[in-house]
Amino acid sequence: MPASIAEVYPHAKYQTCCVHLARNLAHKVRVADRQEICEDFKSVYRVENEEAGKAALQAFCDKWKSNYPKATKSLFDNPYIFTFYSFPKPIWRSLYSTNLIESINKQIKKYTKRKEQFPHEEALEKFLVSQFENYNQRFATRCHIGLELVLS
Repeated sequence: MPASIAEVYPHAKYQTCCVHLARNLAHKVRVADRQEICEDFKSVYRVENEEAGKAALQAFCDKWKSNYPKATKSLFDNPYIFTFYSFPKPIWRSLYSTNLIESINKQIKKYTKRKEQFPHEEALEKFLVSQFENYNQRFATRCHIGLELVLS
């Protein structure tokens, strides 16, 4: 996927969803270790900067590599875990997790299913644009400072 995105949007940065990484990791470990390993992994993406994140990832991998070598190697080799650190801190959460994006997709799907049908394609486009504008306004209100920094 990163290669396809770079082809269409050459200046875009790709970020792996850390929440999904944690969920996938939880499914690859023993039930007895799940709670601890997920708590340990949070330290990778909830620190103050990229250097601390890389140090936390190294510590995480050192701790768990003897029990779960494949899982720790896949995390350590992933170049897209720390992209969000290059953006302003107020928007990190919205970047390291795709939950906000999934939420709006779910809302759009729910609403478009309720509508039996749009009279024409233009009506659907207008609806989608209005939903994206509403989302952007809510997001901008929540992260106003972060967006100003990104835009400047």
